Amino acid sequence: MQNSSYQKALDLLYQASSDDGFLASAVAHSNYKRVWARDGVICGLAALASGDAQLIATFERTLAILARNQHETGTIPSNVLVTQNHEEVSYGGLAGRVDAVTWFIIGVCQYAFYMKDDSFLAKYKNHIVLCLKLMDAWEFNNKHLMYVPLSGNWADEYITDGYVLYDQLLRVWALKSYNYFEKSSEIEHKIKNISSQIEVNFMPESGGEKYHEKAYNEFDFKQFMPCSFSPAGYKTAFDAFANALALLLNLGSAAFQSKILSHCNALTAQMDLNLIPAFWPPIYPEDPDWNLLKNNCKYEFRNFPNTFHNGGVWPMVNGFYGIALVSKDQKKEAIAILEAMDVANKKADYHFYENYDSLNGTPNGVPFCAWSAAAAVLLEKYIFTDFKLLL
Repeated sequence: MQNSSYQKALDLLYQASSDDGFLASAVAHSNYKRVWARDGVICGLAALASGDAQLIATFERTLAILARNQHETGTIPSNVLVTQNHEEVSYGGLAGRVDAVTWFIIGVCQYAFYMKDDSFLAKYKNHIVLCLKLMDAWEFNNKHLMYVPLSGNWADEYITDGYVLYDQLLRVWALKSYNYFEKSSEIEHKIKNISSQIEVNFMPESGGEKYHEKAYNEFDFKQFMPCSFSPAGYKTAFDAFANALALLLNLGSAAFQSKILSHCNALTAQMDLNLIPAFWPPIYPEDPDWNLLKNNCKYEFRNFPNTFHNGGVWPMVNGFYGIALVSKDQKKEAIAILEAMDVANKKADYHFYENYDSLNGTPNGVPFCAWSAAAAVLLEKYIFTDFKLLL
């Protein structure tokens, strides 16, 4: 990325900084003028990558306000609105947000790792332990995979539910990050059990006892892991964020990871923006899942085909996909993603939109999204410096 482009992304992170942490957007739109767990932590990872002391301090404040408002059951806020005399806390809209918990753990551990500050982790250890117990409870059947409600993560208006791949992978990352400090054999055993269940239930010809043997045997596996499954069967869509996390965490055989990379590269080449869509293929009104999709919105319907979660291109997702490419020694392809992100942002006058239409490149959603800028900063540093996440 050109220095001016990187600086514009960094400037937006400054604009999205507040006395209480990173805001989802630098403009007042709906509930985006709040400190969000997942958005705030992703911005925090970019802050660490940038090495900017002011942004890193904002990250610390982000984690502090999330911890301060942790529910007694262990739930981390989806978002917090701070007014003059009050903190308005949301743990989710139509459903609770499972990934707020995992992103919080990841954020605390990444901060402590980068800053070489074990005392920071100790400060939040009780919060993390409560999060871990909650995730154990979310398994319900004590078989190592969490059961996630519809609308239970970042893709809060999409169709994934049940055993959602993205959430299982974030849990593995959170546990690995925490165990870097704890060195617990019990946690290490849990990581192995969760990873094994992911491979058994989300990968073809994997062996082992399946959660849903009938659905697994009837499912036509492609060159990637499906986005979710439930008692009703498998959801077939490709989830770019989840598969990027699988590559980062090095799950599955080298041969299957190679298939994922081939699929991702081929799909990216098909897109107008040369960027990967968050979920693919789009769901259309004639498809069976359309009714589920169209009704899953709290305010207004945004998931038209090729937009938003329904086939839209998200810079944030592409940032993590680019990082995954770097981790698999595909630096050239990662640079191409970074350059394509810059082209898209430049066309939109560097307003860092939430997402883009994958069919024609039209910007969609909220402008000046902090995590869209964070993705550019994080990927830039991942490619051209020795900065690496704790994985």
